Amino acid sequence: MTHLDISHAGDQFRVALKRVTGARRYTLRVRSATRDVILTMPKRSSVASAKDFAERHAAWIGARLARLPKPVPFAPGSRIPFRGIEHLIVHRPQSRGTVWIETVQEGWFTEIQALIVAGEEPHIHRRVTDFLKREARRDLETAVKHHCSALGVAARKVTVRDTTSRWGSCSATGSLNFSWRLIFAPAFVLDYLAAHEVAHLKHMNHSPRFWALAKKLAPETQRAETWLQANGVNLHRYGADDDRE
Repeated sequence: MTHLDISHAGDQFRVALKRVTGARRYTLRVRSATRDVILTMPKRSSVASAKDFAERHAAWIGARLARLPKPVPFAPGSRIPFRGIEHLIVHRPQSRGTVWIETVQEGWFTEIQALIVAGEEPHIHRRVTDFLKREARRDLETAVKHHCSALGVAARKVTVRDTTSRWGSCSATGSLNFSWRLIFAPAFVLDYLAAHEVAHLKHMNHSPRFWALAKKLAPETQRAETWLQANGVNLHRYGADDDRE
């Protein structure tokens, strides 16, 4: 994909160009999940005209990027949600093991949950990421199995990835796909997404019958959807260096 570098007020923005057959005008989009800028353009338009358009809207791009939640790296001292509960990342280089949960003292009278990471500092990001993905897979597979049992159906397979457009999906062949970032959300949110996709094994649509079944499997459907609408975008800011799929 072709990129442009646009400067404004001392900042530089990289803008990806996307030619679309049938597009009649230029449109700019700042994606929260991937923290990037896409300029959609008519197929036969020139790169020079696209750059002119982007430069005229550089202030808008800068303002939108500035409003994005700040990324939180998987590093010592960072605080990340784990199953909806804030955890502090603590590095113990001399300890044995990889990553585990402990309650640690913070100040004189406060205790906090912590992700303890052993080993050398360059490995912290990978170890935390691997731990979170394993926990997400375990929680999702358990939830899918539970809801499949309730309906008397079987999922072909369960895949966990770092998706940016949807939290979950169900293929025509019965394979379920989820974002591992659901491990940051409260348990009722993850359970709702698992129930939602399992319900698609019965109804591959969003008909009234589908929603009735999904809400029967996950009574907190409305609460979960409201939570995702308010907080979903923030789940993408944790682990700033993760690869996207």
